[in-house]
This record gives sequence, C-alpha cells and structure tokens, in this order.
Amino acid sequence: MHNFKLVCPCLLGVEGLVADELRKMDAQNVEPQNGRVLFDGSEEMLARANIGSRFSERVLVQMGSFPARSFEELFQSVKALPWEEWIGKNDRFPVKGRSLNSKLTSIPDCQSIIKKAIVERLKQKYKLNWFEETGALYQIQFLIMKDNVSVMIDTSGEGLHKRGYRAASTEAPIKETLAACMVHLSRVRHDAHFIDPFCGSGTILIEATLYALNIAPGLRRRFSAEQWAQIRPDIWRREKERAQSLIMHDALFTAYGYDIDGAAIALTLENAKKAGVISRIHAEKRSIKDFRSIGEYGCVICNPPYGERLLDIRQAEELYRTMGKVFVKKHGWSYSIISPDEKFEECFGRKADRRRKLYNGMIKCQYYMYFK
Repeated sequence: MHNFKLVCPCLLGVEGLVADELRKMDAQNVEPQNGRVLFDGSEEMLARANIGSRFSERVLVQMGSFPARSFEELFQSVKALPWEEWIGKNDRFPVKGRSLNSKLTSIPDCQSIIKKAIVERLKQKYKLNWFEETGALYQIQFLIMKDNVSVMIDTSGEGLHKRGYRAASTEAPIKETLAACMVHLSRVRHDAHFIDPFCGSGTILIEATLYALNIAPGLRRRFSAEQWAQIRPDIWRREKERAQSLIMHDALFTAYGYDIDGAAIALTLENAKKAGVISRIHAEKRSIKDFRSIGEYGCVICNPPYGERLLDIRQAEELYRTMGKVFVKKHGWSYSIISPDEKFEECFGRKADRRRKLYNGMIKCQYYMYFK
C-alpha cells in the first residue's frame, strides 16, 4: 500500500472544515493552507476523500513542489519528477493551471513547458518518441504562487461540487460545497425539522439531507482515478460499500422547501429525486410573507435573492425586513442567512449571534447565524 501526498483545493475560508473532515476520514499529516488542505493517505484515502468530502473542490495527487523563477528552472524541476509512476504509454496528460504574484506569469508558456518536461521524461523512460494520448485521463494541474510551483494530478475529474443531482438549476444557484459548509456551520441535526424558504433548485435542502443522513455526496458519481491502473477497482468498490454502511437510514430528518416560483419547486423535486432523497423533502410554492415557525424546534438556512443577483438592492432590503418579522426569536429555532449586503443586520432588525465570512463564487458574503 502506497502513501501519497494529496491536496484538496477548497473555497476560501473553509480550509478548517476540510481539514477536520479529512482527519475524521483518517487522513494523516493534515495541513490547512490558503485555499487548500495538504494531507497524506493511501489509495483507500484517495478514493474515500473523493466519495466522502462535502467541502472540498477536488482531490489532487501532489507530484512535487519547488521554487522556479525561470522557464529553465521550471522545465528541469518538472522533468525530475517520477511521472512514469502514474502516466502510462497511452494515457492522456493535458496541463492547466494558475500563476499568482510570480515571475512566471504567462499561463500558456508555463503549460507548454510543463507538458514538454513531462514528455521528455516519459520519452526517456518508455523509449518512445511519440505519445498517442488515447488512454485514461491524468489531468495535470499547476499552481505558481510567489515563485513557488506545485505540480499535481487531478483524481476527481469534474469538480466535487458536481454531485450528479443538479442537471438543471434556477438562476444564481449556490455551489453544493458552499451549501454543505453552511449546513455544517449551522449544526443541522439528524432529527431536524429543516426549512429553506427560498429553495430555488433545492441545493441547500439536498445538502442538508445528505448531511443529516450521513450520505456521502460522491456516492452517485464517477471519478477520473477510477480509470487509473494504479488504483485497483476493488478499492473503489470497498470505499463505496463503506460509505453505504455509514448512512443513517433511521434518522428522523425532514426538509421543507418554499419558493414563490413554481418552476423552482418542480426543479427542487426533480433534483431531490436524482439525489435519492425525495422521500425526505417536501416543497411547495409559498411566499416568505407566509413563513411560520411551527413546532418546538427547527433550523432555517437560506440564500435569499439579493441586489447583485436577482433583485435590485431596494427590493432585497425590503425582503430582509420581512424576514426579520417572520423569523421570530423562539427557543429551539435557529436561522442562518448568507448575504453580501453589509446592511443586512440593519434591515433584518437584529445583530447576528455569530457571523462567518464565506465566498459565494467571487462574491464576498457574510453568513449570519441567529440561534439565541
């Protein structure tokens, strides 16, 4: 059993959540950095993180990390890495990446130099002059930050936020990984009475249900590394079986979604069906004005429409005032709202008990939590 250096890129501000999640999965030497978490693990861990991570964007194998201020340094350092341990004679290995605050700024130049260095290495190892690249995909990723280069291979394929249930979405959807972070931060319970009064295409409802029932978010999708020769198919099968065994089928969780748009309700139900959680989710057309907190306890999480998205600022702030009236303080009830509007608390009518900075795409938001 090999041990690899692995990397999970993630949304800014949620590195700690990803690190905790990986430790619970038995990852070793977990080290949160800016926008990513490094850790060590075996083939099992690589599969487990792909299937089970709610908050990561993808899982990468870290091939190497080194300083490079010139293209020659970049070429020689990449060529020195053991690419033949991963990439076979027929495999595909396209290159993409980013450069931030570094001497090497041209992405196309860095891409072609990294590609050339890998080709030269493989030519020597396989005694070949030409690579057809018709086999399994080994997507190479690089990150150059302050002249330090990290070179990685992507094991996930599509980003981990693509759980496989959201073929269609309403305008301005929230990313699945962000929705999962919000659910975790709001401490959604396994026996919760859960509500999203602006449910859109149902992302927050579905992520809350997956979380409450302990359903691994990657159980219904495939990953690039399932095609790799290095990782035996029985590892993927065993890890999926392990994830299945951890599902809490007897949890008393129920989720309710409301929206003023009937098409959004239809979409929520369609996506809940694809996610395999339709039996736990109820959705109906209803305005926020008609919201009532019924029962002893409940948890509300929402991503209301706001100025930069669907409404103008004034309409959005009017909506926050309505929310402040209908989200009444009540023992056993919590309300969490994500918004980029600095005036949210003022319009809502009370200060949040806790705030957390989160990014919705490129939009800096605050996650306002009311639980007292």
